Amino acid sequence: MRKIYLLLLLVSVVGFSQEIALLKYNGGGDWYANPTSLPNLIKYANQNINTKIKTKPGTVEPGSPDLFSYPFVHMTGHGNVLFSDAEIINLRNYLLSGGFLHVDDNYGMDQYIRREIKRIFPNKDIVEIPVNHPIFQKPFVFANGLPKIHEHDSKRPQAFGIFENNRLVLLYTYECDLGDGWEDPEVHNDLKEVREKALKMGANILNYIFNN
Repeated sequence: MRKIYLLLLLVSVVGFSQEIALLKYNGGGDWYANPTSLPNLIKYANQNINTKIKTKPGTVEPGSPDLFSYPFVHMTGHGNVLFSDAEIINLRNYLLSGGFLHVDDNYGMDQYIRREIKRIFPNKDIVEIPVNHPIFQKPFVFANGLPKIHEHDSKRPQAFGIFENNRLVLLYTYECDLGDGWEDPEVHNDLKEVREKALKMGANILNYIFNN
C-alpha cells in the first residue's frame, strides 16, 4: 500500500495527463446521473487551474483493482447505495493509500451513503469541514464554505469529511448538488453565476487533491 500511496503522490506532482473516474456502485441508485458533470468540470479545471486531466472520465467499480489508478473518484445519485464486504475493504484500502472519494448527494442518497461510509470507516466519525479548510480557500475563496447550487429541503449546504492523518480522504457534499451545477447549462437552466460557483468549488476539490 505504501508503494501505491507514493505512486499517487508522484502522479499529483508531475505534469502528465491524469484521469479521474465516476464510481459505478450497486444498490439501485442511479450512479450514472449527471452524465455531463465530470467532462464539464474537467474542461473547466484544465482551462482555469492548469490541471492536465484527460477530457473523458473513466468509470470504475468499488471492488475493482482499477480503483487505485484514479487519484479522484466521484460518486453521485438519488437513491440506495450498497457495497459488498469486498468492496468496503477495497474502498478503505484505496482511501488509506492516497485515493480520494467525492460523494455528491443528488438528493435522496443521504441515509444510504452515511450507512456505507460508516462501514468503510467504522472507527471514524464523519465531521463537518470547517470553512477555513484549504478546500474552501484556494484557488477560489468560499468564505462561507460550500455553496448552495440547488434547493431541496431548505437546508443549508454542508461539506462533511473523513480525515486520515489530517488528510481529507472522503468528501461528502450534502444539500448542495454540485454535480447538477457542473452539467450542461440547458439541463437544469441554472444561472451562469450559479454554474460558475459550482465549477469553482469543483476546481477547488481537484486542486486540493493534486496539490496537497
